[in-house]
Amino acid sequence: MISRLGRGLLPTSLTGRLVATLVAVVVLTALLLGVLTSLATQRLLYAQLDHDVPNAMQFARAQVMDRPAGSPLSDSGPGLGPERHDGPRTETLIASIRDNVPTGRVLDEKGHPERLSRAALQRLRDVPVGGVTRTVDLPGYGSFRLQSKAFGDGVVLAGVSTRKVDEAVGWLLILEIPLGIAAVTLAGLSGLWLVRRQLRPLRRVAATAHKVSTLPLASGEIGRTVRVPDSLTDERTEVGAVGAALNTLLAHVEQALDERHRSEQQVRQFVADASHELRTPLSTIHGYAELSRRRRPPDPDQLAQAMGKVEAEATRMSTLVQDLLLLARLDAGRPLARDQVDLTKLVLETVGDARVVAPDHRWLMDLPDEPLEVMGDEQRLHQVVTNLLNNARRHTPPGTSVRVAVAPAPTAGDDVVLSVTDDGPGMSPQVVRTAFERFSRGDSSRTRESGGAGLGLSLVQAITTAHGGTVSVTSRLGRTRFEVRLPSTGRGGAHRSGQGRHQRLEVGPHLTGER
Repeated sequence: MISRLGRGLLPTSLTGRLVATLVAVVVLTALLLGVLTSLATQRLLYAQLDHDVPNAMQFARAQVMDRPAGSPLSDSGPGLGPERHDGPRTETLIASIRDNVPTGRVLDEKGHPERLSRAALQRLRDVPVGGVTRTVDLPGYGSFRLQSKAFGDGVVLAGVSTRKVDEAVGWLLILEIPLGIAAVTLAGLSGLWLVRRQLRPLRRVAATAHKVSTLPLASGEIGRTVRVPDSLTDERTEVGAVGAALNTLLAHVEQALDERHRSEQQVRQFVADASHELRTPLSTIHGYAELSRRRRPPDPDQLAQAMGKVEAEATRMSTLVQDLLLLARLDAGRPLARDQVDLTKLVLETVGDARVVAPDHRWLMDLPDEPLEVMGDEQRLHQVVTNLLNNARRHTPPGTSVRVAVAPAPTAGDDVVLSVTDDGPGMSPQVVRTAFERFSRGDSSRTRESGGAGLGLSLVQAITTAHGGTVSVTSRLGRTRFEVRLPSTGRGGAHRSGQGRHQRLEVGPHLTGER
């Protein structure tokens, strides 16, 4: 409850809290200084008074020792009578206790005596005997700094009043109060001005954050938003650290939102392309099915032709659906098979198949003498090489040379590099940038003659990434090179040594080898 009440009394703003803290510190400091100053002044003045106590004691002793027992003390004496001009200008007390009978006088500043009251004399009975100077409060007379000493058959007490000291300390306290109030007021006003000035950069940082919060970030491409000025991003200061952190956060948010926008655009394009690719074979199937029902009785030749078209389009649609499912599984991070795969043997098989499909191309191979193995899914790696060869076949004219090479990575590390290089017309920079995007093609047409559905290279990238490898493409006029880098199992003499003899093979109507 108390903590809640304290939080409720504190200002809510940082400026208010800092100023309140500053004022509280000034108030406590002023109180501490006032108390310490008053105590020090009182101690100093008491020390000055204590110098007069022995003089008073000497006079009181002379009176006690010189007068008969039971006679009263004199009302005057050296330095204590009406003619006194030396010593402290304050009241002086002399008293004695003989035969358990206390007597005493108080001399004012002019030396006029005044008998002590019974209550004051009774209080003097309780003063311990000794040479220690102490402060004693006498009822009706105020405080005195006095000593009590035993002489002969009696006790002598002498001292001086602390009235002037107490008045001086009191006036000092009274003077400290307005000075303290003035100091607190000045500290509050100057602290408010200083804190507002120092927090001005922080308010500018907050204004930047508020401005960003009003931007439409829900959809669309964001681009670059506002930033905290460079003058407020010096990380050596607290405000600069906040400004730099906000700029970093804004950069990350912008990047994430732009990535989200691009992902949404890709999803929309993916759905549109997939729908189009599936709609084309479906339309063909629907058309031939309707055509086969128009003639009664059915024409066997026409029906056979229609069923052949339906089967071809169904196969095409099935292949597309399988590719889409494979991409979905790879995107979901589903594990692939992990077996020893002889990449050299796999290249020999796929190039042999490519020669049968495209005998007008010139197929070349650069292979090591000993097999290079990788750990992975043989069926999917076969699909990677097949897709790269199909891509080269579809986008290069007859007579183009396509070279497939397998070799250890030239740099240190257990990697195997598979490359497919052709001397065709090359790819434009725009096509190179989007080569591995889904449904990306060398042209914008959607005719069958332009090639497949545009998923071949995206599958190459997805499968390679799932194996922990990378794929890249470089292209210029007369040379296009796709390079797949895969982690090796470390087996095979050529790979272990980093130096292996290669055999160059040309696959034509007959397989010939040349070492």
